[in-house]
Amino acid sequence: MPVPDAALAASAARGDRDALAALYQRHASAVYSLARRLLGNPSDAEDVLQDVFLGLTHALQRYAEQGNFSAWLLRITARTALARARNRRPADALSGDHPQAAADHGARMDLDAALASLPESLRTVFVLRAIEGFSHDEIATLLHISPANAMQRYSRACKQLRPLLDRT
Repeated sequence: MPVPDAALAASAARGDRDALAALYQRHASAVYSLARRLLGNPSDAEDVLQDVFLGLTHALQRYAEQGNFSAWLLRITARTALARARNRRPADALSGDHPQAAADHGARMDLDAALASLPESLRTVFVLRAIEGFSHDEIATLLHISPANAMQRYSRACKQLRPLLDRT
């Protein structure tokens, strides 16, 4: 029977490297995936993955075992990715590292390419809501916006994505 995340988190907070490694094994893929979708390129996503897990022992000192560990970790990931996006130089965004359209006879653009076409503010809300399952209230808290603004951005993102994903 696997050790629960909360028990691993408590051990990792006390400096247990094996517990930290177990948490990494369980959650690295989800952390990377969220960072990749929020930032649009693999290099930045790798950096966020490293930042999250390098700082996890310290962050676990504040983890109160309230709620789901995975959701807590993804909130940290979102904050880390958003901070990286804010600090990114404009030239970095034009590096050509963004996903390309799927090569399936041009019939349909893949989700990552469609997401890359959105402005950052819309992409962030869409990923957090539609892909990661955050509520509008949680998104509002993360982004320091109102829940109504989160809903509005999500709606605009959906409207912009629909024609890109419905191409035949």
